[in-house]
Amino acid sequence: MTFEEFVEARLQALLRYAVMLTGDPHTAQDLVQETMIRAQLQWRRIAAADLPERYVKRMLTNAYVDLRRGSWLRRVALRGVDLEAAVEPRAAGGYVHDHADSVVERDQMWLWLGRLPRRQRAALVLRYYEGLTDGEIAEVFDCPVGTVRSWISRALTTLRAQVAPALTGGDAA
Repeated sequence: MTFEEFVEARLQALLRYAVMLTGDPHTAQDLVQETMIRAQLQWRRIAAADLPERYVKRMLTNAYVDLRRGSWLRRVALRGVDLEAAVEPRAAGGYVHDHADSVVERDQMWLWLGRLPRRQRAALVLRYYEGLTDGEIAEVFDCPVGTVRSWISRALTTLRAQVAPALTGGDAA
């Protein structure tokens, strides 16, 4: 498979994966673009791999994890809006569904995911969005399976701790 054929076949899937990682389509596009430039330069080695897509996905995951801490992404995109202030407890009876509620809930989930350490968030995306097994995720990160399980467990514990107070009307951590 040529690089051009690979891009034609897998670019949209890689972009969707990057959006799930970053929570921002513009940052995802930048991340995919940088990864594809690197992949093109190393294409002979990548094409020789058993699973070229997994190799490129690993490159993309590593690029996401390596985003500089304290970058503009964390200051602007993830902290620019106080979504927690917009979430109000729902009335007990007679509640009429407003489509804005689902937008607020989705934005709140992005905020909670954005608070996770990058490796934990990437592990959750690989598990629940990409459907990879612990072993496959460990291959992407080049780490032991136990480490992957630990990241996922910690991420889910953190999310549960944030979601439970929001559901009962309390403040999220």
